[in-house]
Amino acid sequence: MDVAQSSDRRRLGWLLAGVGMLSVSTDSLWIRLSEADAIDVSFWVACCSVPLYTALSHRIDGCWPLEAFRRHPWQQLVIGFLTGGSQLCFVIAVTQTRVANVVAIVAAVPLLAAVCAWIWLRERISRSMAIAIAITMAGIGAIVSSSVGEPTLTGDLLGVLAIVGFSVSLTMWRRYPDMSRLVGLSIGGVMTVVALAYSASPLSLDVRAYLSIAAMGLVFNPFGRLALSNAPRFAPVADVALFAPIETVAGTIWAAAFFNELPRPVAAVGAVIVLVGVLYLGPFQRPCGTLSVGAVIVLVGVLYGTVATTRAQVSASAG
Repeated sequence: MDVAQSSDRRRLGWLLAGVGMLSVSTDSLWIRLSEADAIDVSFWVACCSVPLYTALSHRIDGCWPLEAFRRHPWQQLVIGFLTGGSQLCFVIAVTQTRVANVVAIVAAVPLLAAVCAWIWLRERISRSMAIAIAITMAGIGAIVSSSVGEPTLTGDLLGVLAIVGFSVSLTMWRRYPDMSRLVGLSIGGVMTVVALAYSASPLSLDVRAYLSIAAMGLVFNPFGRLALSNAPRFAPVADVALFAPIETVAGTIWAAAFFNELPRPVAAVGAVIVLVGVLYLGPFQRPCGTLSVGAVIVLVGVLYGTVATTRAQVSASAG
């Protein structure tokens, strides 16, 4: 494969990662709009996505799902557990804590994925990456600390579990490029349905909830996850994971626009720290390890937003 073809494949991976992450960033919006219990949302989204994945499997994979499963049996079971588990953790987290907290934690995916790739694929972690990991972990600590002693702490911790599962699954998709994405995602959905069958109340929801779940389970979530699972076929894990902050930015926008939900100052500062870590490692980095002008502009914008959020909350408290 020549350099031009390699570059084109990498760009395709970036495109899939960007589109996929933007699509799944709406999950928090649909979950909150539904006003339904997290268990019911997870159950219905899995019920919607499994038939869709199964129907697409034969056409895209070129074989029946069972045949594709037999090629990578234990890998498919593991990826199913990871995708189903991370999805469930994310849905519960969004209903148990602030959306801004969850999507800020998601910004740490690039660095956790780098650690997973180092452990499994023996991809070396550079000095700058190690520094970025430390910065990002400090940011997550700040976010979680804002909920210590409050009911939102459980949601924050579930958010951390969700990104750990997602990071490991990205590494597995990269390790096994020929493994069927649709079968793995289907298994995750089946596991979710089986796990929640006795605790869910799927017929007790209203029309608003069903419409929100349909938008999430039939369109945005399955196609976003399919795009993200295919992205590591064309680009390295670190490249794909660097698009995770799209969900941080977009998810915060959805929460502010539709629910007037602003992040707490400490959580907002934690989000800034997380983004500093990502940008230190990411495409805005200069060879010498310092941030470029583009990264500085992004950070100034985030800092401005943090200050504006803090002032708005202070004004609201005073009023």
